[in-house]
Amino acid sequence: MRAILHVCTTCRGTVPMDDPDAPRPGAVLHQALSDDPPAGVEIRPVECLSACAQGCSVSLTGPGKWSYVYGRLTPEDAADIATGAAAYAASGDGIVPWRERPTIFRKQSLARIPPQE
Repeated sequence: MRAILHVCTTCRGTVPMDDPDAPRPGAVLHQALSDDPPAGVEIRPVECLSACAQGCSVSLTGPGKWSYVYGRLTPEDAADIATGAAAYAASGDGIVPWRERPTIFRKQSLARIPPQE
């Protein structure tokens, strides 16, 4: 794998939930991404990315690559997230050219973290 997409499964989203027993939007997003993962990307559930006020959130990491945290996402964004994750996986350093990123990755980045190696 060239990338890991961590998906917060405890995210409640930005819209209040009417049914407290309904699956959380983060869990729904995780399932949507897991159904058809992009090439070179491992989908991993996590219980919290500490971006609770930002709706659903995900992070992208890879060995020797810049890491990113994205927020204000919804389960309906799964296709764009998968497209962005595939581009990230194909990059050598985690930096995908600006115009090649899905709009949600251009506008909804919460953090960019330097490579740890």
